[in-house]
Amino acid sequence: MATSWTRKKGTRRVTNGCTCSTSYLCRDRAWRRGGVAEHATCVASGTWTTTRKKAFVPRNVCLDALKVSFQGVPGAYSEQAAKKCYPDAEVVPCPDFETTHKQVADSSVDRAVIPVENSLGGSIHVNYDLLMKYRLHITGEVYHKVRHCLLANPGVAKEDIRRVQSHPQALAQCDGYLDSLNDGVIKEAVDDTAGAAQGISLDKDCRDTAALASSLAGELYGLDLLDQDCQDNDQNLTRFIILSRDPLAISEDKEYKTSIVFTAGDEPGDLFKALSVFALRDIYLTKIENRPIPQFIVESMDNEDLFQNLFYVDFKGSLSDESCQNALRHLSEVSAFMRILGSYPADA
Repeated sequence: MATSWTRKKGTRRVTNGCTCSTSYLCRDRAWRRGGVAEHATCVASGTWTTTRKKAFVPRNVCLDALKVSFQGVPGAYSEQAAKKCYPDAEVVPCPDFETTHKQVADSSVDRAVIPVENSLGGSIHVNYDLLMKYRLHITGEVYHKVRHCLLANPGVAKEDIRRVQSHPQALAQCDGYLDSLNDGVIKEAVDDTAGAAQGISLDKDCRDTAALASSLAGELYGLDLLDQDCQDNDQNLTRFIILSRDPLAISEDKEYKTSIVFTAGDEPGDLFKALSVFALRDIYLTKIENRPIPQFIVESMDNEDLFQNLFYVDFKGSLSDESCQNALRHLSEVSAFMRILGSYPADA
């Protein structure tokens, strides 16, 4: 479901599925009279209403009955992350990231586990854009260590390998290893790591080609493990976020992160003013990402009123913390648009 943008006193507003007075989460009187605190109470209590004014209480879904979507074919690193979050859930593969989001939005599945950044490759920009397109909430995060394995058909020796297939990022992360393998091998980019393993398994005559993928992919597709930990840097971590249709009720006994997106003006010092609301309250920022306005939003906006950039920020703290509420209230006074993406337990 696309996010709707509506003219509001010279700004644009966005709804987030909540009908407390802060539902548009932008610069408005509701924020200045304490609307941030009202929205935080709404989320923290676990009870809110949809934009159709129907009372809605989160479902008590048994975790082993959950359906969780991920991008890729079975054996993908995203599947490993999904099973790490929900070991007993039914995992549902999706061909692309947008389908992963859509399945949560249309209630085909209960959760999605998607990657947003890698310690070596950086941010996965398409997923930041999709956070603006779908009215989903971030309800958790997990860091997953990526361990690339060299996989080939049964009976193929490591010395026989002349070509290696994998996702471009995986090939780049193993560049040094591949250059030294058999005096250098041909690197072939494919759509995803597990897909490379699947493709090789379907061609039993493929005796000179290997895949870089997870050990799970090797097990699923009956491939031999020729080598493991092929990445050049052992500190290869991918951060995944969990998406849900409903925000998470806040517990007081956990360390939390909160993710937001906002715009800053184009005058000197505008970004400084926006970020200073956190510094003034000693709130620790764990990430800031600058992205252009997605095309699907640009098409619905007036040319003379386009926001130049979106800033995605993660910080330590929850919506129940008074300092965070005050910071968000202050930010709403200096930013034309802001939206809370989620407040969730931080992965240790």
